[in-house]
Amino acid sequence: MRTVDEWKAVLRAALKEAMRTRNTHATAALRATMAAIDNAEAADLSVAPAAVLGVFAGSAGGLGSGEVARLVLSPETVQAVVDRELQERRDAVALYTQLGKTDEARAVQAQLEVLLAL
Repeated sequence: MRTVDEWKAVLRAALKEAMRTRNTHATAALRATMAAIDNAEAADLSVAPAAVLGVFAGSAGGLGSGEVARLVLSPETVQAVVDRELQERRDAVALYTQLGKTDEARAVQAQLEVLLAL
């Protein structure tokens, strides 16, 4: 199983190549997957410091006191995010096919194949 850093490196390299070759389907799929990982790493706001009254509305008191560390994901969590992205595209292909939207189904299928090749 890949580490989190390996996943990010693979996705960045694949995105760079997709952009170089102007592969729009690959670019869209890779950007969406990278964004999903970034969203999973988003800070837990329940541990954020309470806002205080001051010069800026909703700010926290003191330099750096409003900062909250991002979550550290395990390799299993990143794999689950990638699997969820794959499943979303499989579901979309099935739905577009069922609705008779073959062009959209082909586009999403191309994205799915890019992610499967990782």
